[in-house]
Amino acid sequence: MTRCGTIVLAGRPNVGKSTLLNAIIGEHLAIVSPKPQSTRLPVVGLLTRGDTQFIFTDSPGLLEPEYALHEAMRRAALRAIADAEVIAYLHPLPEFPAPTLESVARLERAPRAPVVTVYTKSDLVPASERPEHALAISAQTGEGLEDLLAELERRLPEGPWHYDPAEMATQPARFFAAEFIRESAFELLEDELPYSFAVDIDEFREGTPVYIRALVYVERDSQKGIVIGEGGRTVKRLGSSARAKIEALLGTHVYLDLHVKVLPKWRKDTHTLRRLGYAE
Repeated sequence: MTRCGTIVLAGRPNVGKSTLLNAIIGEHLAIVSPKPQSTRLPVVGLLTRGDTQFIFTDSPGLLEPEYALHEAMRRAALRAIADAEVIAYLHPLPEFPAPTLESVARLERAPRAPVVTVYTKSDLVPASERPEHALAISAQTGEGLEDLLAELERRLPEGPWHYDPAEMATQPARFFAAEFIRESAFELLEDELPYSFAVDIDEFREGTPVYIRALVYVERDSQKGIVIGEGGRTVKRLGSSARAKIEALLGTHVYLDLHVKVLPKWRKDTHTLRRLGYAE
């Protein structure tokens, strides 16, 4: 009998959820940044091996909302927890022990799905100092990943696979194009600017090369000037970095056409968040 089910990677911001998803799937799908709160929407990755299909959901970090975008991110994270068959609750091993998921997520009751506490960043703690019986992993070195998959597999329900075993993601290429542009913004732009940065794929046309027209939104004119840079240098670097990531995923050449626009206070406006796909 085959097994199949959804496993949500849950936890506070910056505990290594996206890095773990990429390590398990073996492909760069989710934004990775040392800056917290880079994941705004759940990213779904697929791993099929043996008789089991794992459907991993990298959810936004469980945070205390400060504005409408944060509230939408928190709702998305809580939906992912509620819909999962198994919850992998991530917490850094250097900060052992983990508080309960209920307290971190501010849940009124325990989730219906089983919770597996996973201690991340084990490479930062010497083996002699690690607590016994803790499921500790390192997405950087691969340590503990097989033990983690075995623990998750035995908790998944029996049932048919939901996806073709050759697939590794469920979201369309245009979704990842927007995410990789945002990831490049986190890498190249300083301070708080990446948090005011949103991307809307205006056109995605198959061909050789693939043509992508992306609208980049910031909240102020001064931010627009920084993103464009002197003589357009910054936006060219941003486009070059993002294009390389998109080409690596698609396996073909890409023409990326970026246009920077000002959308005042978009993070606080529910209607705009819905238009950008961040809120239902």
